[in-house]
Amino acid sequence: MVSEKHVLGLELPTDPRWIDIAKKSIGDILVDHAYCEQKAASSCISLIIQYPEKNKLVETLAPVVAEEWNHFERVLEQLRKRSIPLGPQRKDEYVDGIHKLIRKGGSREQQLLEKLLMNALIEARSCERFRLLWKELADQELSQFYYELMVSEAGHYKNFIQLAKEYCPSEEVENRWRELLRQEAVVVKSLTLRSDRIH
Repeated sequence: MVSEKHVLGLELPTDPRWIDIAKKSIGDILVDHAYCEQKAASSCISLIIQYPEKNKLVETLAPVVAEEWNHFERVLEQLRKRSIPLGPQRKDEYVDGIHKLIRKGGSREQQLLEKLLMNALIEARSCERFRLLWKELADQELSQFYYELMVSEAGHYKNFIQLAKEYCPSEEVENRWRELLRQEAVVVKSLTLRSDRIH
């Protein structure tokens, strides 16, 4: 069987200790996850606003906005079932690290490429973490929940890669993607394992 690491292209798999501590702090994980879904929807909206003339992008990402917001609502439902308040947003050191990898300047298309691949990276890592939660959580409802979101996030990851190739030469996309994957692995390795973070 092909591993999710190979399918998603991730250079560094999640530290096995992450799922062990995540299982003990599932409430904190759900809170952080809620904000991740909210930010994913906002990121897609931002791309549509910045590139409204790119029809394929608008047509592809408009449904993703709806899906990500639906995921946000579904995470809120899981929090309500456990009587856990949403609470304040926490600093996302992973996403901050990914943002720092993005090249500044260049043409409008080059900036679009950077933004699309940044979103693809985040979706790929989220998908990998959701797979761990699906496989390892004893709570069957939550396990199934994360299976469904894993499948959805994998689709979103592919959307961003396909859009990048729609607007930029495939070779340029693939070279930059491989470079970002290597850099993402360095970011992940540098982060302290946290019991209250999806990433």
